[in-house]
Amino acid sequence: MSTTIFAVRHGETVWHGESRYAGSSDVELTENGRAQAERLGAWAAGAGIDAIRVSPLSRARLTAAPAADALGLTPTIEPRLREMHFGVAEGRRLAELPVRQAVAFRADPVAGAFPGAEDPRAAAARGVAALRAAAERHDGRRILVVSHSTLLRLALCELLGIPLSRYRVVFPTLPNCAPAELRLDGPDTALLTYNVPI
Repeated sequence: MSTTIFAVRHGETVWHGESRYAGSSDVELTENGRAQAERLGAWAAGAGIDAIRVSPLSRARLTAAPAADALGLTPTIEPRLREMHFGVAEGRRLAELPVRQAVAFRADPVAGAFPGAEDPRAAAARGVAALRAAAERHDGRRILVVSHSTLLRLALCELLGIPLSRYRVVFPTLPNCAPAELRLDGPDTALLTYNVPI
C-alpha cells in the first residue's frame, strides 16, 4: 500500500529574518512562527493525519504540538529528522563567511559544503531513512513529518533521483509550515504537491 507523507518545515524562527543558518542550533520560534504552527494544527485536524513524526529540535517539536493536540496524537521524536549541522556557517549569514567559502557553496553545496559541516550526502541518507521508516511503520496511512529546510530538500532529491548538488536550484525555497505531499510506494516516491500554503 502507498503511504502519504506531508513533509513540513518548522515555523519561523528568530534567525529567519536574518537568514542565519540555524542547523543543529536550538533556535526558538517567533510569534509569527507560533501562529504558523497553530494554522498547521488547524489544517492537520482536517487532513486525516494518522501519525506525527518530528525532529528533536525544539522549533520542530513546538511546530508539531498544535497538530498533535488537535488530533490527540503523541508525536514520535525521530533523531534522523534533525537539521544538518552547517559547521563554520552555524549561526551565521552567508555574507559573513569568507568569500571563497560562500562561492564554493553556491557553486556546489555538496562538494563545497562549509568546513566542519555534516556531509550533505550523509544528511540526505538519514533523512530518507527516517521517511522510509515512517512509511513502513505506518503503511498505507497519512503521516505529518515536521523537520527542516535543508534536510527535507536533500531527502527529496535523494528520493526523486535528483543530484544532491542541485537541491538549492530545484527546490530553492521551502516556506515555513507549507506541506509537501509525498506518496511512498515501496521503492517508488511521487511528489504530489510542494509549497502549498495552508
